[in-house]
Amino acid sequence: MAVEQYRIWIQQLLSERAERGLSQPEVETQAVLDTQRDHYLLLHTGWRGSRRTHGCSLHLDIKDGKIWIQHDGTEIGIATQLLELGVPPSDIVLAFHSPSMRQFTEFATH
Repeated sequence: MAVEQYRIWIQQLLSERAERGLSQPEVETQAVLDTQRDHYLLLHTGWRGSRRTHGCSLHLDIKDGKIWIQHDGTEIGIATQLLELGVPPSDIVLAFHSPSMRQFTEFATH
């Protein structure tokens, strides 16, 4: 698959999630899409009552032609959605698993 197609799909998935946002209107959901360096984040920032909220629920990078899932804190895993779009498991790295554990997944190790 072409890296350009991966960029399009990642941007689409993160933008859709950002548009849906969270159920709390005082928390903004932002898709951060750096297509020059291939870093993609889904951030949540705002207030929940008197408590400040700021965090990342998704972090993906494209490195060496593969999608590296650095963090996935979502209920519907982004890897599943990427597979459904046609990304082969050999082009997805579950970077949140240690390198020694990646061999036990159906995905790429590096």
